[in-house]
Amino acid sequence: MAHIAYLRVSTVEQNTDRQLNDTCISFDKTFTDKCSGGTTKRPALTELKDYVRDGDIIHVHSIDRLARNLVDLKQLINEWNSQGITVKFHKEGLSFNAGGNDHMSELMLNMLGAVAQFELAMIQERRQEGIEKAKAAGKYKGRPTNELSHQRISELRSQGVSLRKIAKEIGVSLSTVQRALAANE
Repeated sequence: MAHIAYLRVSTVEQNTDRQLNDTCISFDKTFTDKCSGGTTKRPALTELKDYVRDGDIIHVHSIDRLARNLVDLKQLINEWNSQGITVKFHKEGLSFNAGGNDHMSELMLNMLGAVAQFELAMIQERRQEGIEKAKAAGKYKGRPTNELSHQRISELRSQGVSLRKIAKEIGVSLSTVQRALAANE
């Protein structure tokens, strides 16, 4: 039986100091991701999945460090439990044991996972509202237009060059070429 820590922060600049530092457990191995939790396709999480074995215990600081939505959260826990692996969330005080869980833990997982998912949606909504306000106030203009590229796109198109060839020659996406041409109309 191995005690394994899984840590995650959203960016490379952030650190994991606050995660699992108040436990008196000596971890056999630690896996750390420094990327968004919006997907389960993360390098350290993939390594962790390959590493864990029957009887191991995975320690995670909190539910939102493992998954950002309820579907991913339940899938990971069910997968590990079916392999004989226990998952412990320290902040919430929840443990999901191989071979079955009590109904109260299952209820708490569903509720806390749903709250985490709702919280993320609210953050995204507030961010979008802030962007809309900044745009209305003229403070948010997006990325500046590359006038040279737009001029070159117009020249090539007037010569009858296809959109895909223009994109390849200039080194931009097809949608960038289409937007540049639409802006020049």
